[in-house]
Amino acid sequence: MSEQNDTPDRDALASEYFDLLPFEPYPVQEESLLAYFTGDQGVLVCAPTGTGKTLIAEAAVYEALRTGKRMYYTTPLIALTDQKLDELRESAVRWGFAEDQVGLVTGNRTVNANAPVLVVVAEILLNRLLNPEAFDFAEVSSVVMDEFHSFNDPERGIVWELTLALLPPHVRTMLLSATVGNALEFTSWLSRAHNRRLQLVSGTERKVPLQYEWIDDEILGDFAEKIAAGDDEQRRTPSLMFCFSRSQCWTNAELLKGKKLIDKERQGELADYLNAADMSRGAGPKLKQILMRGVGVHHAGVLPRYRRMVEELFQRKLLSVCVCTETLAAGINLPARSVVLPNLLKGPRDKKKLVETASAQQIFGRAGRPQFDDRGYVFALAHEDDVKINRWREKYDSIPEDTKDPGLLKAKKQLKKKMPKRRSGESYWTQQQFVQLYEAESANLSSRGRLPWRLLAYLFGKDPAVQPIRDMVGRRLLTPQRIEEAQRDLNRMLITLWSAGYVELDPKPKAAAPKKGPPKKGDKQKADAAQATAGLFGELLDKMRGDEPADAGESEDNDDPELIESRGYEVDSYKPVTATPTDRLERLVHLRSINPLFGVYLADQLAIADPDERIAALESVLLVPGTVARFTRMPRIDEMPPGTLATTRLDPRLLQLGLATAEELGAVSESEDEEVTDRGFGRVMFDEPRVWPLTIGEKILRLFRSEFPRVHNVDVRPVWIVGDLLQYGGDFNKYVTTKKLQKDEGILFRHCLRMILLLDEMANVPPAETTVETWEDPLDDIAEKLTETCRNIDPESTDEMLSQSGSEMDELTEIGRRNS
Repeated sequence: MSEQNDTPDRDALASEYFDLLPFEPYPVQEESLLAYFTGDQGVLVCAPTGTGKTLIAEAAVYEALRTGKRMYYTTPLIALTDQKLDELRESAVRWGFAEDQVGLVTGNRTVNANAPVLVVVAEILLNRLLNPEAFDFAEVSSVVMDEFHSFNDPERGIVWELTLALLPPHVRTMLLSATVGNALEFTSWLSRAHNRRLQLVSGTERKVPLQYEWIDDEILGDFAEKIAAGDDEQRRTPSLMFCFSRSQCWTNAELLKGKKLIDKERQGELADYLNAADMSRGAGPKLKQILMRGVGVHHAGVLPRYRRMVEELFQRKLLSVCVCTETLAAGINLPARSVVLPNLLKGPRDKKKLVETASAQQIFGRAGRPQFDDRGYVFALAHEDDVKINRWREKYDSIPEDTKDPGLLKAKKQLKKKMPKRRSGESYWTQQQFVQLYEAESANLSSRGRLPWRLLAYLFGKDPAVQPIRDMVGRRLLTPQRIEEAQRDLNRMLITLWSAGYVELDPKPKAAAPKKGPPKKGDKQKADAAQATAGLFGELLDKMRGDEPADAGESEDNDDPELIESRGYEVDSYKPVTATPTDRLERLVHLRSINPLFGVYLADQLAIADPDERIAALESVLLVPGTVARFTRMPRIDEMPPGTLATTRLDPRLLQLGLATAEELGAVSESEDEEVTDRGFGRVMFDEPRVWPLTIGEKILRLFRSEFPRVHNVDVRPVWIVGDLLQYGGDFNKYVTTKKLQKDEGILFRHCLRMILLLDEMANVPPAETTVETWEDPLDDIAEKLTETCRNIDPESTDEMLSQSGSEMDELTEIGRRNS
């Protein structure tokens, strides 16, 4: 079939594809395939998770291979692309085509980049649409957008939206989504806003229906053993056990380690597999013990090579249970008979909330394997305290209230004394909430998130006209009121770019009329800071005040961007015609890993930083999870005193602007002096709340927020991971073992990889006051050391991540921040 003869028409293609199916498609699949082959512009398929949407998607793949055209298969997550690559290659070979006809391109990895069928993350497709001179879409027949409900993602949904807006009219689209509440409204919007008319196919029935069960009389370990017992028909395993934190995954996996979950035959196969694998470092020994009992652990804290092992063992049916986080529900194919939820709440201990409906329904949909099961099982377990109460109540109620038996009366009295209770401060969930989750209506699709700064910079680099971007904002799937706010937000972004010197606006913005009212919060902050300064810091600030002109900050010069930035502008009626790039604008396009405005600002500050300051500041912008940051904090100020950047630039500036107190910059207050004295007598006394000195990243962020008040969603989380690791000579295993961080080594590994990529990006935005030797060489040196460390940890994942550095990663491959 791989020999290309006459190009078949769509009817013939449809007939061929149906003949190739290994089994009869069920109704929603058949309807979707017919809609795709007969429609001119494509189809939106909304059906529950587990309804075989991959079979529908592969029709577009077959069409491209059969006709010699090109197509893109997009997913929202890099984690899904590898799996789709393998699946589509297997299908291509089954149809008689060569395996290398299917390739992959992500921001991290490339396989057969010139293949006619490419599996890509959504950002790659958008990048290519924005570069028509480099990527020709004339021969592209179709685009599949899998897991399209990611359109609702607050950070990355904008990528899907812009891609749909930019696709040429001849490219047919196949959007595959879980059920959505406003599917008809969405297709109407697509037609109205982007002239793309898709046929809608909606399905509510699963081929493998779900059975929901509330378990209020079993604790987790006993229940897991129960569903793993019996023959193949009686067992409810393999099972995915979803937890809402990495620590809970480990806790539950440890609990299950002592349970009988697999038979001796499978345990023998596991032993052979695991004994042949190198699991001697980090979390390897602990994970190996757990795996030997038929339990897998799958979350971001597990190294990628261990996650791949868990996936392989689960797919080979050698594991009964895989304990995982909700990320796995996004589409990674681990076929399971049942889903178990030991908890329905997520969030910090004192702020737990019911899991979001959309996320819960994604999780539920992972249950049931079409080729093996007649139904999928979703089990939600009551809190262990409630199970104990239920068990107690069953025993208590079994003794009649009117019994005359002295023995029973005594037993009932003793039971009453031992009645278990719910604990104060503990969070609980109910059966009603479980029912609420699986009976809830599907979420509506709508436009989410702002236009990314980097995209805006890129577009103005191509064309300074503002109206096309304003038109694009006006076509978003929002209410009229939110459209108006989005237009104002665009104006704020334009003015911010102008005030920072990245573009020249025509006409220029006008300063807003001053608002009368009580003193500003900043005024009090400055006064408080002045009172708090003492000693060296007070002298320094007094000197600065003496150097300032008497009327500083009161100029009426509207052309001073910094002053205008602080006073505000008229945004409601402002309609600039052009935003012409300055030489500075190109710097924004190089930064993918972090907010580009903050990234450039950070680079300019780091020009005079000491090596430790540079590492600490860069690490802080990569935002590791708080549960990891807690154990990888920056060294105390007495262990790592402020460096050149802090002492000569940041601290004086923060004091001058009233953005920090002397104590926040490391000055010791009287209360702290007293505290030190009291410690000598074994006592600690605090008259006032402890003031923690600001880290280098926090200092830079405060200044940035002062100068860029309209730039939102920028934050730092001070950590000392790379800095500490380098002090261990790059010995990752020694570092995580000494620090007892084995359970989060996957997070730390990924942090190192992200640091390498950030260093590469920052090398492309050198500050004016540096040279190659003073800027790029130190960054390259750190990157080389980290690369060697990462290759020693997981060479395959490291090479995949870094293989594209310098090629496609130099383009607009990522829009905004990733949520991996």
